[in-house]
Amino acid sequence: MPCYEHVFLTRQDASNAQVDQLTEQFKSVIAGLGGKTGKTEYWGVKSLTFRIKKNRKAHFTLLNIEAPPAAITEMERQESINEDVIRFMTIRVDELEEGPSAMMRASRRDDRGGRGFSRRGLDEGELGIEEGARSDG
Repeated sequence: MPCYEHVFLTRQDASNAQVDQLTEQFKSVIAGLGGKTGKTEYWGVKSLTFRIKKNRKAHFTLLNIEAPPAAITEMERQESINEDVIRFMTIRVDELEEGPSAMMRASRRDDRGGRGFSRRGLDEGELGIEEGARSDG
């Protein structure tokens, strides 16, 4: 059975309960047509690069799906009818990724506060400058 990664965006003023209800609704459509959903990730409310249907932010949700193409078509049809869903995208993949997605790994990296930018730009260690070896003039 083909594998898919599916992401849908829900309007920003929808509550978390509404997003969960939509997720369950789409999972039941897939299950009803002979498919199954694996991992489900809620990525949270994120800013959009440009406005989509007058929304500047949206709730992002990822579904890993193993289903026949007819089930995907029906789920996408229902998403296009639903007022709360502002955008969706389905990508067929060879196999489903185990563990957290790249978006979830990125949020954990940000929480750790790893290397990054200092007040002056890059950390001096990233520029190959050792401490004390810097000359300002």
